[in-house]
Amino acid sequence: MITAGIDMGSRSVKVVLLEQIKVEGAKAPSFAVKKAHLMLPGDLDADQAAEKAFDAALAEAGVTRDQVKSVFATGAGRGQVAFATEGITEMTAGARGAVFMYPQARTVVDVGAEEGRGIKTDPDGKAIDFAGNEKCAAGAGSFAEAMSRALQLSLKEFGEASLRSDKSIPMNAQCTVFAESEVVSLIHSSTPKEDIAKAVLDAVASRVCAMVRRVGIEGNVVLIGGMGHNPGFVQSLKTAMDVDQVLLPELPEFVSALGCALIAAERVH
Repeated sequence: MITAGIDMGSRSVKVVLLEQIKVEGAKAPSFAVKKAHLMLPGDLDADQAAEKAFDAALAEAGVTRDQVKSVFATGAGRGQVAFATEGITEMTAGARGAVFMYPQARTVVDVGAEEGRGIKTDPDGKAIDFAGNEKCAAGAGSFAEAMSRALQLSLKEFGEASLRSDKSIPMNAQCTVFAESEVVSLIHSSTPKEDIAKAVLDAVASRVCAMVRRVGIEGNVVLIGGMGHNPGFVQSLKTAMDVDQVLLPELPEFVSALGCALIAAERVH
């Protein structure tokens, strides 16, 4: 049996095709990811982007639409996935996917391009509480992206640069526009780029940590979402949360789509 999960984020579409596999003697069903596909929509409408990303994932996996038993969607644009069987919240999908990958996880930190959130989950991967910053990008990836442009660095270079700094420079601006002015002021005062990069990522991590503390930091912490690829942010988050370890999936941006596909499979059963 094959199910699909689609995460319609603000910047990209993520598709996961999940296949149930038979394991001798196993009491519960086992699953394996058959295909994970990401697409940047560009100028496409959200509904067109969903169709195109789904068709591309199916083609790469050698699967037809008729073979997919159920399609669940999540993300900001989940309502525009016309062919989805059902839509579920980002918190529900993220918690389920994170606990599938890390059964010991109880605190899920989800930081994408435009949104950040902290999720508390139970051992079954059900979200029991959450807090988010859905009205401001200052605690999300687009904030770091804007600041990296001000420094004329790629996001990869920006994250790596921050790891070379041991300075703590406070950033007081809560708005991306004002923060960019603050960064420009630091540049004019000859502050090294690596120190500015660390200051920005420390600020994002601090805001994310404040959200997570509202639901409580319990058990193991797992970071999902595109910001999981930024090593500087990962380090800043560990420091802000005062934890020894943040569990990091190999492909953190696909975890919510994976959660969708898992829930779809459970509903079929």
